Amino acid sequence: MYTYSVGASSLKARGADAPPLAEIFEMVARTATLSTDAADAKMDRMEPSPPHPPEADAPGSPLETGSSAGKEQGALFDPPEPTAEEIAAGAAMAWEIAAAEDRVVADVVLNKPLMDAYTYLVPENLRDEIAPGRRVRVPFGRGPRGGRSETGFVVAVRPVEEYANERGSKPERLKTIDRVLDEAPLVDAKMLELSRWIAEYYLCGWGQVLSSVVPAGVKRNAGTRELVFYRPTETGRAALDAGSLTKKQRAAMAAIIDAGEPVRADYVASKADCGVGVVTSLKHKGFAEQVRKRTDVTEFDDVAIEPWEELVATDEQQAALDTILAALRGQEYATFLLHGVTGSGKTEVYIRAIKEVVEYGRQAIVLVPEIALTPQTIRRFRQRFERVAVLHSHLSDAERSKHWRDIAAGRVEVVVGARSAIFAPCQHLGLVIIDEEHESTFKQDSVPRYHAREVAEKRCREAGVPLILGSATPTLESWHAAQEGRYRLLSLLRRVGKLPLPPVVTVDVRNDPQVRKGRAIGRQLSNAVKAAIEDGGQVILFLNLRGFSPAVWCRACGASLMCPDCDVSLTWHRDKGRAVCHSCAHEQTVPRACPGCGAHELKYVGVGTQKLEEEVKQVFPDATIARMDSDSMRKPGSHDEVLTRFRHSEIDILLGTQMIAKGLDFPNVTLVGVVDADTQLHQPDPRAGERTFQLIAQVAGRTGRSSRGGRVYVQSSNPAEPAIRRAAGHDYLGFVADELRDRWDMSYPPYRRLCRVILRGPDEAAVKRRANEMANALSAAAKSRNLPVQILGPAPCAVARLQKNWRFHFQLSAENPADVRSLWRTVEPEFPTGGDVDFVVDMDPLNMR
Repeated sequence: MYTYSVGASSLKARGADAPPLAEIFEMVARTATLSTDAADAKMDRMEPSPPHPPEADAPGSPLETGSSAGKEQGALFDPPEPTAEEIAAGAAMAWEIAAAEDRVVADVVLNKPLMDAYTYLVPENLRDEIAPGRRVRVPFGRGPRGGRSETGFVVAVRPVEEYANERGSKPERLKTIDRVLDEAPLVDAKMLELSRWIAEYYLCGWGQVLSSVVPAGVKRNAGTRELVFYRPTETGRAALDAGSLTKKQRAAMAAIIDAGEPVRADYVASKADCGVGVVTSLKHKGFAEQVRKRTDVTEFDDVAIEPWEELVATDEQQAALDTILAALRGQEYATFLLHGVTGSGKTEVYIRAIKEVVEYGRQAIVLVPEIALTPQTIRRFRQRFERVAVLHSHLSDAERSKHWRDIAAGRVEVVVGARSAIFAPCQHLGLVIIDEEHESTFKQDSVPRYHAREVAEKRCREAGVPLILGSATPTLESWHAAQEGRYRLLSLLRRVGKLPLPPVVTVDVRNDPQVRKGRAIGRQLSNAVKAAIEDGGQVILFLNLRGFSPAVWCRACGASLMCPDCDVSLTWHRDKGRAVCHSCAHEQTVPRACPGCGAHELKYVGVGTQKLEEEVKQVFPDATIARMDSDSMRKPGSHDEVLTRFRHSEIDILLGTQMIAKGLDFPNVTLVGVVDADTQLHQPDPRAGERTFQLIAQVAGRTGRSSRGGRVYVQSSNPAEPAIRRAAGHDYLGFVADELRDRWDMSYPPYRRLCRVILRGPDEAAVKRRANEMANALSAAAKSRNLPVQILGPAPCAVARLQKNWRFHFQLSAENPADVRSLWRTVEPEFPTGGDVDFVVDMDPLNMR
């Protein structure tokens, strides 16, 4: 005899040879048959015996069926007749066994630095709601109640037997999912696969990627409300046909039926010319039933769009477009590097390629740096396409959620946005474009530290659609990829309308009398600004330092006023009357005496955009001036307001940070001044020269965009620096040749791939010790596994202390990034977790501070 123990989530058979499930069902069927035969036999025994014994050879005689003694003897060996209770228990047991074997489990990833998914049992009441891409609440960790509750994404649902066979574990030990949070999956199968690739490549948790992919407003259903709708019942239809309703009830019932879909009570009331109470009475009588639906309540204001004149493509534009369209029509993946000088019409190539995609009924994603996502840029796309969604950081949660839902539903043709727009849920993706692809803001500085270019390349390859990377100054990585044939190079070497590139004048300010007196604008630039304004032109002055003075310096001891929590000097903001740390936002008043030596010799040194604005107002009192930086553009709509006034020539001089260097096209700008070209050069970063060249080239491109022409003045204390000299000559190819040679000598990207590991903690000695331990462990593992990975460091970070934490870092360097990932995944489980020292991993780092 075998005993089966059946519980809520377990099924066990005791006995060495317990029969399988199929035999259990057969046993139940046989038991049912035996019970019927037993009942019939009992009835036979209750009937009277025949008056005469049967003849010897008669049918049913003992000679044919055996004697009654034989029957009695056989009964000793036959199984006993089951009782009704045993029959019921056997049937219930069989069905419980079937239900247990039919159970499913879900693999769930959490927002933690863990690549593995955790498996949970799916309770029967949630089985129809569980699906990959939905979020769930699950118990995590140890404890009397199964640990704390966490939110995770379901990435797979499978039979419990598959889990048991794969792990060799007992399913009854699994914890159970608590509840499902989403009515529908937030990500589809393709996005799940893409997010998994990101986690593997950038060495972070799968759940961390998924939590970053979906905007917070989408997770909270921002901009939606759950409303009550009404639909007819069959009883209500019959009552209307039978004429048993009152006049108002008939009108209301007809309105509900005629709508063809669930409708709101106020809609019915307006159609039937009655009150909502009539609809409520129909519900109470069973003639209508309520349906709850989540409804979009977010509305956007209509934006007036100026008419657009169709342009004639240049020969270079048409040649580039023909190559791109060939890939689109052939439905093939390819990455195109569109290298075009400023003003060469790259945007027009983008728009015509998108137009082709939209005609196929597909969608396009256009990524631009957040700083270049100006109203002017957005307006260009809305002039040419009817359904454009814009995703950027200034949107409210409700607005972002509304755009996300429209994109997923296919109601959007073109998605324009910053870095995270690469995750837009386009179901019919046809093209991805990254404009200004050289911008470092396409690399995320927090987990997951992905680069939008790499993610776009992966997504396009999987979707079989083209990717266009556009820039006047492509990154050396992209240029090298084009040289190797991994990207296809398309060139626009001349400006539209055959306009010349503006001449660039490099001004050595080391001996300039005005600069030596502490002013920001030297004599040559000052004279050029005056001439441009008198000629009716407009001026852009660029300075990439915000605040009034970048440092508060003691003339007695030479020390700067430092942030108490960071290894960073404080910047004086005169509008606030406080010194501010631009790394952690710490603010304080400036002391009267130097904290280091006690001398009353503190002085504000250097020039920021606030001081530049004050100086320009003093030198050019009759000019209208506006400043654009992150301090002055905090009010919603202020960015658009200033640029609109500048476009209408209501502003003579526009000054600011990188905010004015991207995405602006104003024909009346005849002068651009770079106030200090050396700010990027002095950074502790191997890419400092590349960034300096890019910045000067991009700012210079804001002028000379009409027949009026334009000039550029670049002030520098290092005018012979190769990056400045090449930028002044618009010589990108010469700069690239020089820089690639230096990168080869330094074994630096694009010839090597880097992975930076940053450790931080409140105790400097503990951080340094842990950094050495990790670097030594990785070095030993690389040697023992014969992996060609070099460990560089550890050493203190350029900013050694940040937000009260001491920082050390080291780098893993290899030609093949797969070797780096293999080494890290192998050794990482051995690293201690917890404590006061933590670490972050940055694959392909751009920020070396």
